This record gives sequence, C-alpha cells and structure tokens, in this order.
Amino acid sequence: MAEKTSLHPAQLDYEKQKRKEEMKQQVITFALMIIFTIIAFSMVIAELNKLFVIPVIFVLAAVQVGFQLYYFMHMSHKGHEMPAFMLYGGVFAAFLTILALAALVWW
Repeated sequence: MAEKTSLHPAQLDYEKQKRKEEMKQQVITFALMIIFTIIAFSMVIAELNKLFVIPVIFVLAAVQVGFQLYYFMHMSHKGHEMPAFMLYGGVFAAFLTILALAALVWW
C-alpha cells in the first residue's frame, strides 16, 4: 500500500498510531481465538459430558464467528454499514428459521 506523502506530520503520526492500535486488536483477537480452540479441543479430549461440551463449543464457535466478522473482515470500519446490516439480517433470519424448525420438531 502506497503511503500518502501529502499528509501533515501530525496526521501521519495519528494514522500510524491508528494502524498500530488496529494491529494490536487483531493480534489479541487472534490469540483469543486460538485459546477458544484449545479450550474446545481440551473438553473433547477430556471426554466431558456431551450435554455440557456441545453447547459450550457452539458458544465458542459463535464468538469466533463474531471475531472473524468484526475484526478480520473489517466490519468495524466506516463504509461497511450496509454489508454489516445485510449480514446480521441474514444471521437473524437463520436464527429464526432454526428456532421455528426446532419448535416444529419439539411439538
């Protein structure tokens, strides 16, 4: 990526600080995702009760999907409001569909 040479030095320092903070957040998020994966594998290897392990793995997976979308797909940046809205709308529709199917099967 080419550097903007017409920036004022203060603006350049601000941009560098902003990029540094964003990289720090991505590294922390990546480390958390690795930790969540290790936790999930550890629970399976320890052969804990399936009624406990399966919901916990689903929750950890949902958190990881959120991290992926928000940090690594840059949904937090300006200009991504409409794609984020469509994506979250799709997730909501999928949730309602699964909930309706579960209700039909349960009854």
